[in-house]
Amino acid sequence: MKHLLPALSLALSSLTPIAAQAVEPVKLDIQADQPGPVIARQIYGQFAEHLGSGIYGGLWVGTDSKIPNVRGWRSDVVNALKAVKVPVLRWPGGCFADEYHWRDGIGPQAQRPPRVNTSWGGVIEPNTVGTHEFMDLADQLGTEVYINANLGSGTVQEMAQWLEYLTAEGDTALARERRANGRDKPWRVQYWGIGNESWGCGGNMKPSYYADLYKHWATFAKAPRGNRPKLVASGGQELELHWTETLSAEIKQMSAITHHQYSLPTRDWKKKGAAVGFPEAEWISTLAVPQTIDNYLAKHREILDRNDPAKKFAIYFDEWGSWYDPEPGTDPGFLVQRNTLRDAVLAALHFHVFHRHAERVKMANMAQMVNVLQAMIVTDKERMVLTPTYHAFAMHLPFMDATSLPVQVAGVPEYTLAKPGLPKVPVLTGVPIYSQGDYRMPALSASAARSSDGKLILSLANVNPRQDLPVQLAVGGKGVRAVSGQLMTAAAMDAQNWFDAPDRVKPQPFKAEAKNGTLALTLPAKSVLVIEVQQ
Repeated sequence: MKHLLPALSLALSSLTPIAAQAVEPVKLDIQADQPGPVIARQIYGQFAEHLGSGIYGGLWVGTDSKIPNVRGWRSDVVNALKAVKVPVLRWPGGCFADEYHWRDGIGPQAQRPPRVNTSWGGVIEPNTVGTHEFMDLADQLGTEVYINANLGSGTVQEMAQWLEYLTAEGDTALARERRANGRDKPWRVQYWGIGNESWGCGGNMKPSYYADLYKHWATFAKAPRGNRPKLVASGGQELELHWTETLSAEIKQMSAITHHQYSLPTRDWKKKGAAVGFPEAEWISTLAVPQTIDNYLAKHREILDRNDPAKKFAIYFDEWGSWYDPEPGTDPGFLVQRNTLRDAVLAALHFHVFHRHAERVKMANMAQMVNVLQAMIVTDKERMVLTPTYHAFAMHLPFMDATSLPVQVAGVPEYTLAKPGLPKVPVLTGVPIYSQGDYRMPALSASAARSSDGKLILSLANVNPRQDLPVQLAVGGKGVRAVSGQLMTAAAMDAQNWFDAPDRVKPQPFKAEAKNGTLALTLPAKSVLVIEVQQ
């Protein structure tokens, strides 16, 4: 699951803020008569890998635990996830997927072989959670499943038999085995990944070699009619356009190509930056990453539009999120980090990017769901906390299956940090964030849509931690009567929810009404706002 970003030798922590100045109102005009593509609900998907306490302790406590559970899955976490309507869940990895052998995870739990998790921490993987347990979790959540098959260290026969075990309807040996293990009817499997990060931890392959392997494996990824999963190919890194070029030109039997991108404050994998107590420079450098994603998605879409004009191939952005230095005192291989207001704003910025590319981006999976990286939920034994990122997901529920709408924006100020003598350096994809010695990005991000129940909805994010933004809102050039929704902000950039203060960062009700025919509102510094617009 690791995704490399080019290291930039910049002393970002020494950047200083440009003095805040009064700003003119930003003018937003939602073009409600110009509907775009539907925003797939799977864009709000999740990812649960056998990594640290993401599964064991975070989600799974076992049937003998004193923590309330349903067949081993802890009830408080499951209920919280049900509340945000998790649309799709990816499992078992990640890098772990390419060392996972599914037969280790079926049959009586006490008889399952323990293995070493060589991808994450070198700890023992007991295989207590396997196919049956995961599918039970999916049933409890009411979510679609996205399973990654082991291309890296497995065999095509192993993959084919796993899919048959899951989906076989008749009286085959594998169907009998599944029934003997407690599941009579086949499961519904919606998505089937063939390999993960095949350019790296999944095998260090070249795109042409992977394309041949994929076609071989896809030939044997068979399931009964009506229960055939969408087949997913492992894409390349960032601007490795040759991966998208090769796969979209050579492979016909696939539904999507994956992309991964993590947000590191420093762009340095050896010292990524702190999750709390960070300088403002690491606030802006983290929040700048979605701009680069926006830019390189456009380049990948150009290739797909040329090789796949019928738009049969989607993009699944199945790993994204913040990645900081691990929490002090924890195992570095467990990827434990605090979750703050910065992560909630980062999530909103990602949502906006995925909405803009909704024609091709049909799934996204944040890394990860519980206790790992940009987690929605954090647990400690019997205790549970909902993070600011969880609340960002909850606020954006109306965007699931909504129809995207363009927004005309005028007068957006730049959010800038000054560093005298800083050289002009493009960030990753040529997005001019660094310019004239400053670190800069637009202060406001916006995304609008018509919800599935017909409501006009708008999401706004103010990335400037020091400057409120006045906003004037119109729809098709006409006035707006009122807006209502939820606003999330906090006093500090690194405000967090923790066991001693679980509600420090959470959405608050928000309302505004038009005066003299104009709807004006103030978007506080470092905030996310989701509102329904009433005309």
